[in-house]
Amino acid sequence: MIVHLTETASRVFDRVVVVIGPDMEDLAQAAAPHATVVQQERLGTGHAARMAESLFGAGDVAILYADNPLITETTMRRLLDARRPPDVSLALLAMRPTDPGRYGRVIADNGQVRRIVEWKDATAEEHLVNLCNAGVMCAGADELRRWLSQLGADNAQGEYYLTDIVEMASAEGIVRAVEAPAEELAGINSRAELARAEQTLQSRLREAALDAGVTLVAPETVFFSVDTVLEPDVLVEPNVAFGPGVTVRSGAVIRAFSHLEGCEVGAGCLIGPYARLRPGTVCEPASHVGNFVELKAARLGEGAKANHLSYIGDASVGARTNIGAGTITCNYDGVFKHRTTIGADAFIGSDAILVAPVTIGDRAMLAAGSTITQDVPDEALAFGRAPQTNKAARGYARMKALKARKEQG
Repeated sequence: MIVHLTETASRVFDRVVVVIGPDMEDLAQAAAPHATVVQQERLGTGHAARMAESLFGAGDVAILYADNPLITETTMRRLLDARRPPDVSLALLAMRPTDPGRYGRVIADNGQVRRIVEWKDATAEEHLVNLCNAGVMCAGADELRRWLSQLGADNAQGEYYLTDIVEMASAEGIVRAVEAPAEELAGINSRAELARAEQTLQSRLREAALDAGVTLVAPETVFFSVDTVLEPDVLVEPNVAFGPGVTVRSGAVIRAFSHLEGCEVGAGCLIGPYARLRPGTVCEPASHVGNFVELKAARLGEGAKANHLSYIGDASVGARTNIGAGTITCNYDGVFKHRTTIGADAFIGSDAILVAPVTIGDRAMLAAGSTITQDVPDEALAFGRAPQTNKAARGYARMKALKARKEQG
């Protein structure tokens, strides 16, 4: 969540500072390259903001919360625009959720925000207010420092509430509430809320893909990462998942039940159904990856095909080469990974096992069922299987003996 929010914020603000708790090295790493400061004692949101005041700089400062990761760049810019008039001392984000629940209430008078009251400190009448605080505020750096220094902890929680600065700001100027959809501003504090936020994000990503000219046959069944890149005229069939780092070029078709992660799919490629593309995979234009085929750290050349039941790992496959059903590149010896190189216009017979490191030349052919442990020159035909032996009449005799044993129990 923190990465999603900081990436959005970095497109709007000149500097991003993340306040974390003690012993949160993993969170600090996730926040990098942005600066982090540590709140050693958890004394409330106002106290957390004070920990970062030395990094406020000049100009406007916005305070965001990591449990509101879905705030859009557009909404952040609306917040800044609302703060810009000289008579506006502070701007904040607010929402009207269907169930206001325990959100803090925004108390306004004739369109001007007067204060925010936390649920625990609100009266029964204030509980009826449906304009709720989303937690995000924007004010001038100097004013914000001064208001933070005046905060007290005389409340039910014994904490320094950031929301108390709203009443201070209202005494000095206008406080504006910028409303945005509750689905965008809702906080995430449980697994259920996280799941609902994921639904909201996926809906947003699907709409963006459709608007960009991508065809989604069943949009509700396709799952994206925030960095998924699909060019116009890509077609995605139902039940496809895009992990991080995927780019799909124009004209490609991703067929049903495929999973892609950390890969690039070229123009006009056909992927799936039931294909898996793992990190480091590049499918060059017009290549085909069929059902139950897995590629990992592999480059499939232009027009090459691996249509059935194969594993191609740590490999390079030349243009127009055909990979037969059941082919495996044996890339791991138990300690190290090794590469397989297959040239252009080669034919790899079904059930071939290529024990890396090994190189197959251009226009070479591997006989079906071969185990290849040595390089194959250009245009050569390689057999890597035991000679076939036929025993006259032994098959029928063997079958009769087995049936007789079965009948005897």
